[in-house]
Amino acid sequence: MRPHVAPPPAAPVEPGPSPAFSVVIPAYQASAFVARAVASALAQTSEPAEVIVADDGSTDDLEGALAPFRDRVRLVRGPHLGPPAARNLGFRAASGDFVVNLDADDVYEPERLEALAELAVARPDLDVLATDAWIEVGGERVRRAYSGGWDFFPADQRLRILERNFILSMAAVRRSRFLEVGGFDEAIRWADDWDFWLRLLLSGSAAGCVDEPLARYIVREGSISTHRVRVARDFVRTLEKARENPELREAERPLLERSIRTRRRELAVLVGQEALLTGALDARRRSLEVAFGSGFSAPTRAKALLSAVAPGVARRLLRTRAEKGWIGAGGTRVSRG
Repeated sequence: MRPHVAPPPAAPVEPGPSPAFSVVIPAYQASAFVARAVASALAQTSEPAEVIVADDGSTDDLEGALAPFRDRVRLVRGPHLGPPAARNLGFRAASGDFVVNLDADDVYEPERLEALAELAVARPDLDVLATDAWIEVGGERVRRAYSGGWDFFPADQRLRILERNFILSMAAVRRSRFLEVGGFDEAIRWADDWDFWLRLLLSGSAAGCVDEPLARYIVREGSISTHRVRVARDFVRTLEKARENPELREAERPLLERSIRTRRRELAVLVGQEALLTGALDARRRSLEVAFGSGFSAPTRAKALLSAVAPGVARRLLRTRAEKGWIGAGGTRVSRG
């Protein structure tokens, strides 16, 4: 069996039956690359129960892109409401024991569903099944997703999910649990997966991970993960929402509050940089809030102070950095050269 990491079971468990997996591919304006994702789902060594493409109100030729798979793929359509709505549409249409997400620009390695099934059989108490993945840019593998300080946590999962999202969006979830927690929150467009995993773990679910890179997480400039201010703002919203979660324990609140403060500081820095780059009228005020705010590191304060007293110099430095590269999923810095 492949190596896996998971929390110890609450009670002894016997191997369970091999579950059926439905693959859901949310798609918006993805006709140029969705066929690659579909082909990877259909080429699994352990055949999926079904492959569902959930159209998020696309206006491109999605049907044409899916034509080669006409008899093997189910297409469900909805209005353009964003990724969480498309995921909900596809997950609710699924019939498998587990539903596994595959974004339209990502790819599964051939043995991914087989590996997830092995983990499900060995640990039938797990509601969330993940694998590691390669982060890929421009056709080149940059690194494994679970590396560089971003790890899958088998222990203290309730606490760790309050600090950061450690579960890749392409994980599989038991469909009954998806329905029980109400699916993805469509109001949290840019961090819906973190909010979803958080609600699952706080309500009693446990997650396990096959410790092999069995998918390719394709990072493209302009993809959701590169919209840093919008993502950071939804990180804050996700954690603030968790304050009202009835499953949150009082002993967990101090950690949650620390996480909220950390994410607010990150957001303040990004918003200040965006204001500087766009010439917003409040750019100087935002820089001073960071320079003299609490909890920021000395280098961050110094950069913010430079932005306030010499905005032209700071703006040129930011633009030069942006010209040299951009930041994608997991903080991956991508060079333009």
